[in-house]
Amino acid sequence: MRGEIDLFTAPDLERAVAEALEAGRIRIVVDLTEATYLDSAALGVLIDAVRRLRSRDGVLAIVNVDESVDTIFEIVGLHQIFTILHTRDEALEAVARANGTLRAPP
Repeated sequence: MRGEIDLFTAPDLERAVAEALEAGRIRIVVDLTEATYLDSAALGVLIDAVRRLRSRDGVLAIVNVDESVDTIFEIVGLHQIFTILHTRDEALEAVARANGTLRAPP
C-alpha cells in the first residue's frame, strides 16, 4: 500500500487481505514501506487480519520503514500484537519459519 491508508483506502487493504485468506493463505506479509500514514480504519483491518489468521494458526508480518507509521504502531501499543520488520526479506523469512507463534521482535 502507498501513501495514506485511511477510511477511504483501508477497504483496498481489507480486500487484499480477504482475498489472501479466501485463497487459503495463512502466512501473510503486509508491506507498508510506502505507506506514510495509517488511521484507525487501517489499524482495524490489520488487527482483524491477525485475529482471523491466529484462529487458523496463521501469521502476519508487517514490513515498515517509515518512522511516522512506526510511531503510530508504538503510540497505540500495537508493537505487542504485530511482528514489524524492516525489510520484505526479513518478513518473508519470519512467516516462512513461523508456526502460528510469530511475535514482535524484542
